[in-house]
Amino acid sequence: MSDKKISRVIELNEDLIGNNDKLAEQNDQILKQKKIRAFDFVGAIGAGKTAIIEKIVERITKDYRILVINGDVATRIDADRIEQHGVKTIQINTGRECALNSYHISQVLKNYVLDEVDILFIENVGNMICPSDFILGTEKRIVIVSITEGEWVIEKHPMLFKMSDIAVINKIDLMDVMDINLEKMVNDAKRINPNLKIIKTSATSGENISKLIYCILD
Repeated sequence: MSDKKISRVIELNEDLIGNNDKLAEQNDQILKQKKIRAFDFVGAIGAGKTAIIEKIVERITKDYRILVINGDVATRIDADRIEQHGVKTIQINTGRECALNSYHISQVLKNYVLDEVDILFIENVGNMICPSDFILGTEKRIVIVSITEGEWVIEKHPMLFKMSDIAVINKIDLMDVMDINLEKMVNDAKRINPNLKIIKTSATSGENISKLIYCILD
């Protein structure tokens, strides 16, 4: 590829991210005007994003009107799971796109009756790389990993942790059968982002889910 073509690719990427960030600011303004608290959950496929959101909505749905946006390449499996807990869901299928972006969210904010929402949870597409490029205009970003992904997962994906407010290390109920250095994972997260709040959870047993809810809504 020529230098001219390389320059053009970089320029297009910068425009894409810049436009996304501007739209994310608009999303943030709309959400604040409507007094809606919005949270973006990111993490790999199988980390437990859906299971954790299920546990959260189970406990707070009596107190808040909740909308959950589920991002996935195809299907609405996760949305159907969460909907069973009495909350409204919107499925966004991204096709070949490996993350939700601020345009996706802006279309929901534009077309949904926001007066019926207190809290918006966004479950991003299962991916540890692409979401780091696209902020959505939410109040906080929660990155979820699990011990089954290996103790190097945080060190291998630093950008997502730099851009998050809360880090969840999930599936600690499997510690007895996994040869994992949990403290390494915690220390890696702290080194990458000293401001991260780190919570070790089990979506299966519900361990520390209350602590996570407090941390999110604090």
